[in-house]
Amino acid sequence: MKVSELRQKSKDELGSMLLELSREQFNLKMQKGTGQLSKPDQVKKVRRDVARIHTILNEMASA
Repeated sequence: MKVSELRQKSKDELGSMLLELSREQFNLKMQKGTGQLSKPDQVKKVRRDVARIHTILNEMASA
């Protein structure tokens, strides 16, 4: 997900995306723990998307 796309979204949209990605991150961790994870690179992508959303929310709060 690109940062420019995220900056165009509202705080509510970003919050709902953050909740969705957090759930996906949890599911991926559980799959990794049980050995059922088919795409190990997905964990890294989701973690970075969560960090991007947190960064943009912090920028919005300070602006």
